[in-house]
Amino acid sequence: MPSPHTVRWGILATGGIAQTFTKDLLVDPATRDVSDIRHTVVAAASSSSADRAKKFLKDTKCPSSAVAYGSYAELVADKNVDVIYVATPHSHHYQNTMLCLEAGKHVMCEKAFTVNAAQAKKLVELAKKKNLFLMEAVWTRYFPLSIEIRKMIESGELGTVHRVIADLSFNADVENTWGTEHRMVNMDLAGGALLDLGIYSLTWVFQCLYHTLPPSARRPPKVVSSMEKYSRTGADEKTSMLLTFPSAPSDPTKSHTAHGIALTNLRVATDVDGHGSANPAIRIQGTKGEIMVDHPAYRPTRYTVVMKGEGEARAGGEGQQAGRREVVHQIPGGHGMFWEGDEAGRCVRDGKLESEGLGWEESVVIMETMDEVRRQNGLQYPEKIETLDYPVEL
Repeated sequence: MPSPHTVRWGILATGGIAQTFTKDLLVDPATRDVSDIRHTVVAAASSSSADRAKKFLKDTKCPSSAVAYGSYAELVADKNVDVIYVATPHSHHYQNTMLCLEAGKHVMCEKAFTVNAAQAKKLVELAKKKNLFLMEAVWTRYFPLSIEIRKMIESGELGTVHRVIADLSFNADVENTWGTEHRMVNMDLAGGALLDLGIYSLTWVFQCLYHTLPPSARRPPKVVSSMEKYSRTGADEKTSMLLTFPSAPSDPTKSHTAHGIALTNLRVATDVDGHGSANPAIRIQGTKGEIMVDHPAYRPTRYTVVMKGEGEARAGGEGQQAGRREVVHQIPGGHGMFWEGDEAGRCVRDGKLESEGLGWEESVVIMETMDEVRRQNGLQYPEKIETLDYPVEL
């Protein structure tokens, strides 16, 4: 058996999501039955100080040889780095990813990809021009559970899929918990429900109703939306989206549309009691059956399949109905972010510029969808984070 390919990562930013991803990268790949690739972290950078980067490397148990930088410019200049993980707030993704690409580095950038679609297109253009890998880090897409569900839709097991309903909402005491400066509500950081939580609701709608179509059949959806803004900052605190896709997956007549309903809210919760009593978070509804995915939309481990007309007869065991089955996918040895790391590493190894799991075109269409939602509801972020200019000091 050939030796696994080693991917050398640089970590840009040292916050919570960077810590979770880095710890996952260093989990033994064998625990998830991966033998063709392995990861190491060779450097990390904090924009504030090298000491903060050093603490990050120590806290995440990176190799002692890993280098700590006090600026992002130093990180992108490191010749030992193969690919950079951009883990800054949404507001900074465009500027930070431009820096990496201009320096000739492959990039996996956290979602939401950018603040607007124009920025996403600019990043794609530069990656293509420089022959560099670029991927939006929508980790949920690469869960075995998600891949399995997409295959079920593509196979026609559910029949024609007419509707997907997806929700990710948190019941927060917004004023007392987040005030005005927290990233969740801070307009300077592109705060609000849409880009932070709504991206997961949209992920489920798109991966079920768009990605499961043949590439030649994929068309952007028509969008109708409603939004309420947080009075203290103007960030969106509740956003509801109805997307109409021109084609429905597994439709033999090729005559039906499909509806995606994507919901997000900072005032009410998908999982109201924190114990899954209000499941499911996602419903994928076809003419032959339905898949119900348990909360949370970003890190699901269980789904239930219910087939039409087979619920009357009882089967043995746990009292499950015939035609109804529960499927559990436990996450081995980590948080679940290693799967997107594996995908990025394989793409870099194989010379691919984009991931088949979420290609450039689809990332741009999702950003265009969010742009339209914002346009319909008059939500604009500060010009300094909406701009296409580079470089801009943020």
